Amino acid sequence: MVQKISGSDAVLKVLEDWGIKHLYGLPGGSFDSSMNAIHNQKSKIKYIQVRHEEAGAIAASADAKLTGKIGVCFGSAGPGAVHLLNGLYDAKTDGVPVLAIVAQVPTSRMNMDFFQAMDEEPIFDDVAVWNRTAMTADSLPRMTDEAIRQAYAKKGVAVLTIPKDLGWAEIDDTYISNANTHQTPVYPEPNPESVKQAVALIKDAKSPMIYFGLGAKDAAKVLKKVSEKFKMPLVSSVLAKGILEDAYPAYLGSTGRVASKPGVEVGFSTDLILWVGNDVPFSIFLFNKNAKVIQIDIASEKLGKRRHNDVSMVADSKKALQAILDAGKEKKPSAFYDAALADKKNWEAWQDSFKDSKEMPVRPEPIFDVLNHAASDKAVFGIDVGNVNINFERLLDMHGDQKWATSGKYATMGFGLPAAISAKVNYPDRDVYSLSGDGAFAMLNEEIMTQVKYGLHIINVVFSNETLGFIEAEQTDDTHQPLSGVDLPDTDWAMVAKGMGALGYTVHTKEEFQKAVDDAKKTDRPAVIDVKFTQKMPFTTEHMTIDPAWQDQKKVDEFVKKYQAQALKPFSYFLKEAEK
Repeated sequence: MVQKISGSDAVLKVLEDWGIKHLYGLPGGSFDSSMNAIHNQKSKIKYIQVRHEEAGAIAASADAKLTGKIGVCFGSAGPGAVHLLNGLYDAKTDGVPVLAIVAQVPTSRMNMDFFQAMDEEPIFDDVAVWNRTAMTADSLPRMTDEAIRQAYAKKGVAVLTIPKDLGWAEIDDTYISNANTHQTPVYPEPNPESVKQAVALIKDAKSPMIYFGLGAKDAAKVLKKVSEKFKMPLVSSVLAKGILEDAYPAYLGSTGRVASKPGVEVGFSTDLILWVGNDVPFSIFLFNKNAKVIQIDIASEKLGKRRHNDVSMVADSKKALQAILDAGKEKKPSAFYDAALADKKNWEAWQDSFKDSKEMPVRPEPIFDVLNHAASDKAVFGIDVGNVNINFERLLDMHGDQKWATSGKYATMGFGLPAAISAKVNYPDRDVYSLSGDGAFAMLNEEIMTQVKYGLHIINVVFSNETLGFIEAEQTDDTHQPLSGVDLPDTDWAMVAKGMGALGYTVHTKEEFQKAVDDAKKTDRPAVIDVKFTQKMPFTTEHMTIDPAWQDQKKVDEFVKKYQAQALKPFSYFLKEAEK
């Protein structure tokens, strides 16, 4: 005799088949049937009650970014569904698989101006690669299966909407999922002719460089070998930080507004870019317009998308780089290569000179010096959006098996806390940190209650400078307008944290921050460390005025004084030294 099961229980069984261990959400009346299924199967799949559906969707996106496996979140009909959108757009724009289960009013009340009823499918059309509403209870397990497959295949968001009554309805428990048929794609070998063309360009280049993104996440070893053999400095996208350890001499960090000085400078001096697995929108502004490009990507539609290229390679990044490595002849170090490495040393020495600064309010360098020593080789970081991105990119020395996640192309503030929850849920034995500005922390700080509820030992650092710093810099440097709407009230985030049941510390100096971190590490409770932080903006690489060879000396002097950059030399200086 065939056993019966509720539609929602059938959905949960499919999730379990796919190896999904947890999901995030906040209940609503329209989701009662699914909550019942979650209760029935609580020994097999963990439910994490967030304080806001947006946080659940962000945490699901962070799941996918940190683990490569699909993240799952849910929302109730109407408001709960709408609240998911911010996190789902983050998943869409950064190209990671997420399943959103959305509740709907009972079928007998749909399209009848009922309480919290709305036409939900259209609001998810833009964000989703697959967006369907169940019409029968029997279809629920098959639709769940298909939603997960589509999210993986298209690296995006799948939305399954379940009317409340279909979740309660009894169906035959006979469905067998396709989880065991799921395969990781095998990406192609490079075309031999394109390899030949790439090698020829590298051979003739005077100042070649490598610009890599997340598409090179499994190619760290061969990236280094190509760099070393052909004497090419390496620059990454922001999100590719951590693929190579920051201490690697030829890795100059990222490029663009949040980047290091040497990473920005070499881009404008290069004559050839080996462009690997990178789809950064700002790339059109970051490099010498006359430089030739060899582009490697698994998606043919991305070739030439951000700028014209000279050689296109539709191939796995590791295979393509290895083919180029094997086919090319070793080059001697060029003046460009030597200058790039010297530029990095100068930049790092300048940053290090502030590690023990007594300047008040405290600068970022002393705080990140403590973090670099406190974080283990397996630490995981949830990084929020704003000036914290700049300081993290420049000052956090990634190494070992450390992981991190942020909101990339979508750049939604509030990402840090939910991402840290995801990190601790997925890696319970690792040390986890969230880093946020006070503006971003204010948006989803209620998720400290989630950390407390589930006993998640996370150290949450808030950089309180009483301004939306990233926007302040834009208004000052880009649009040259009066500051408008960027000021924030001074808030005692340590007291707020204590009110939510976490540990709270307010610190003003490096020594106080060190003590707070040491204390927090001794406990098993979440902690919030409120750092009363400098209001000075980070060194701007977007509007650098540092080279008197082609910039006005008076403006150079003003820039150097503003950023205390007397010890920094422009790239042209190191190039001249290398050419001697």
